Amino acid sequence: MTRKIKNSFYVISILLILNLFVGPVLAEKADKRVGLDEKVRLFFASQRGKWVDWNVPEVDGKVLYDLIIKNNFKRAVEIGTSTGHSAIWIAWALSKTGGKLITIEIDKGRYQTALENFKKAGLSDYIDARLADAHQLVQELKGPFDFVFSDADKDWYKNYFTALAPKLEIGGCFTAHNVASNWGGIKEFLDYVQSHPNFDTTIDRSSSSGISISYKIAEE
Repeated sequence: MTRKIKNSFYVISILLILNLFVGPVLAEKADKRVGLDEKVRLFFASQRGKWVDWNVPEVDGKVLYDLIIKNNFKRAVEIGTSTGHSAIWIAWALSKTGGKLITIEIDKGRYQTALENFKKAGLSDYIDARLADAHQLVQELKGPFDFVFSDADKDWYKNYFTALAPKLEIGGCFTAHNVASNWGGIKEFLDYVQSHPNFDTTIDRSSSSGISISYKIAEE
């Protein structure tokens, strides 16, 4: 047997062994992936029309999901969990990129309901839910992060941004909900981020709420 034929035989043998042992593992992961996707879809279907307590509309959840998938974000923060609608969209996307979400809620009742919803959707492993005052906690979070979604007290949006912007990686994204409204603090926040030289900001108007999307393009 020539060396060339012998080498080819070895390569084929290795590939067959890898397929024998690695193939089932990959297939199992694919099955789990399909299973999780179906579980999330069924959960959303069961909850359609029932989301209250300041949750985002479905179309905005899809915007957040698509942003994470498109940019392969992995380290996310959400300010304002409510009962978990947007967190589930974010965590679902992160389950595909290999990431995890830290989500913060100050109201104990909404927090407990969100935990139940995360479990029903099958996404608890992808969510680190914190019952805390975001005014304080965002200052303490270490980072770095590559995705932030702010949907809490509007008059604190600018403060959330200034606290988390330095912890955001270049290429990362700070998003904020309800920016199409005239709620207190929105104008001040938008004026600030849209004039910020280190961020490129656009507004998604898929819903009447509006989501600002600010990509970090440089460090301070």
